[in-house]
Formats: sequence, structure tokens, C-alpha cells
Amino acid sequence: MSVALTPRLRSHWLDEPAARFRQDVWRGLKLRPKQIPSKYFYDAAGSALFDQITTLREYYLTRTETSIMRRARRAMAAALGSNVWLIEYGSGSSTKTRTLLDELDAPAGYMPVDISRDHLRESAARIAADDPGLRVIPVCGDFTRRLRLPAEHKAAFRRIVYFPGSTLGNFTPTEAAGLLRRTARLVGPGGGMLLGLDCKKAPAILHAAYNDRAGITAQFNCNVLARINRELDADFALNSFDHYAFYDPARGRIEMHLVSSCDQAVHVAGQPFTFAAGEPIRTECSYKYGARDWRALARKSGFRIERVWTDRRHWFAVIYMTVV
Repeated sequence: MSVALTPRLRSHWLDEPAARFRQDVWRGLKLRPKQIPSKYFYDAAGSALFDQITTLREYYLTRTETSIMRRARRAMAAALGSNVWLIEYGSGSSTKTRTLLDELDAPAGYMPVDISRDHLRESAARIAADDPGLRVIPVCGDFTRRLRLPAEHKAAFRRIVYFPGSTLGNFTPTEAAGLLRRTARLVGPGGGMLLGLDCKKAPAILHAAYNDRAGITAQFNCNVLARINRELDADFALNSFDHYAFYDPARGRIEMHLVSSCDQAVHVAGQPFTFAAGEPIRTECSYKYGARDWRALARKSGFRIERVWTDRRHWFAVIYMTVV
């Protein structure tokens, strides 16, 4: 459905059936170890908490990526070219995107894609207000699945997917390659992708980033249970699950969990689930990449790496790729 908001701002809601949320949670809680897909972090409250996380001293990712974008924005815009549709996965508050949009030459439009409708509506409205001449088409949908984007983006000279924030790290290597292959088909011949990736580094730095002293990441993690309680008629006792995150260097990934502090039973939409004391629910994996890793990923996915920008410590990388 499309809702005209202004002549240059149109919204497309690709509504996901509520049953899918329930099925994903049921399925995940039957696995060993129990799991909840990380995409369900991002309701309105979760998105707001994540915005707080990005400002924390320990959470280096956002400020490091932002510094790369500011320093290299002209080179990035030149690489992307003119008259492009910029399609952003997981747009969130779109703060880094503004830096890029300001440098693009006559962009055909901006299409942010996010699963959190309220957050998407607000951020898209801000972008449109800042640049009244820019066509903005927010799409509320799940970019982890095949997207049916509105037809407006097809008229542009080139289509570029912007995927910042190292969100690709939330997917296993196999899942990441599948998502990038779908993206290559989406942008088509001549299209490209600007991708943010968190780099491998000292475990202590990674541990601190996901275990901040203020406890905001713990609140963000636990909020997914509050969302399940509210939307799926569940009865999780939020104070009986503890945030636990660690880096696994052998797998090159952060794992984030909610750990049951006692033996307990929980109901989700009428379905019972039991937890032993100390039993975890894995809520997120965040893979970290080295140069060899991202080169292999591009080859598997139908992309060719054109440029790579990093900070001086090589903590984060922004990679520009084009379809082979």
C-alpha cells in the first residue's frame, strides 16, 4: 500500500503477517540452543535504545564508521555516480546517510528500508524535510527476505544499495552470501553496493562494546522479551533473564544471549516453553571480518570489490562493490 505524504515523500508498507513473528519465535525457542532472530530487536523502543547505544563511549562502531563516511564522502559519491537510486537496508535513524546524500550528484531518489515502521516514518520525514527536492520512498519491510520494491526506483541510471552499520555481521557467512546474491539481482547489471563491515580486533575492545557500563545494551537485549510479551501474549518475567555477551575468536563473532536465572516456564501465544537455570536464548551473533573474509564473500555473491575505505586503526571498513 502507498500513502502519499508530500509530493516528494511516499511510503510503502510491505506488511509482514503477525503470524510470522509468532512462528519465528516458536521455532527459535524449540531449537538447541534456544534462539530469537535479531531482527525482532527493532520495534520503536528497541530502535530508540539502539540509537542510545550508538552514542556510548564503548560502542566504537558508529563513530568510527561515521568518521570514515565524513572523510571519504566525496570519493564515495564519485564512485557511485550521478542519478542513482540509493536504497538503504536497515536505515534506522539514517544519520550516516545524510552525509552521503549531501554529496551525491543529482540523486534520483532515496529508498530507506526498515522493519520498524514508526522509526522509519520519522527518519524519512526528516530526510525529506532537509532536502525538499529529493524523492524519498520509505519501505517498511524485511530486507532479509526477497523484497518487492516499488517501481519508481527502476527508472534511475543506477541502483545502489547502502548497507551501513555492520548489520551484515548478524548473518552467518552462508546467510550473508545469500543476502548479497539477492542484492546483486536487485540492483542488476551496472548496480552496486556500499557496505559497512566491522573488522576483527582485540577481544577486549569487542567485549566492552557489547557490555557497556551504563547497561543500555542489556536493556536493548531484554526489550525483545518485552516486545514478545506485548505482541504475542507471552509472560516472560523480564527480571529473570540476564544479558550475556562474549567474543568467540575461533568463529570470529560476538554472541549475545539472555540467560535464565532460574528454572521457569514461559508461555508464548499459548505455547509453553521451559527454561533451566543458566539456560541461554541466543539473540544475536555479530561476525567480524578481515580482508580475506570480505574478498571471499564478494566472490561468492556476484560482486567485485572496487574500493575499500578504513580508519587508521583498521577497526571498520566501508566497501564499494559492483555487480560482476
